[in-house]
Amino acid sequence: MSERIEKIMQEYQQMVMERTCLENQILNFKGITETEMIDSMYFSHPEGERVQTSGVSEKTATIAMTYRNKMERINLDWREHLEKKHSMLAEELIFFEAAVLSLSGILPDFISDMVIEGLTWDDLADKYHVSRTMVAKYRKKAIRELQILYAIHDKEIAEYILS
Repeated sequence: MSERIEKIMQEYQQMVMERTCLENQILNFKGITETEMIDSMYFSHPEGERVQTSGVSEKTATIAMTYRNKMERINLDWREHLEKKHSMLAEELIFFEAAVLSLSGILPDFISDMVIEGLTWDDLADKYHVSRTMVAKYRKKAIRELQILYAIHDKEIAEYILS
């Protein structure tokens, strides 16, 4: 559990940047164009052996009849993928931020400065008038408290899914 929390703490800024990028992708989603779809269908080659049964190719007719449905399905699938990825990432960040605010004593401000604001250990030591050793102790204490909150959260999700 602590590996999961430490990973989030280390990658928090990157996760926020990825969430913002996904939001922009969804907001400006256009998908593949008709021309791109037709080109991909026209220039694709079938797998395996080819047997020519007539002198007239039916490839153009097949493309004309199916390209729009395929294009819409691909675009829908891609948008759903982006939305699902965004939803999962946003949920993870929202819970982490709420959990940090639920820590005891000075830890909410301390961990917010460390993770969300990205202050270095030296900056934290100066700001809170403590040694680097105390910074490490505060960090360990926060991780222990976050483990408890994540365990409760995971248990609630499991109970909901099983009910």
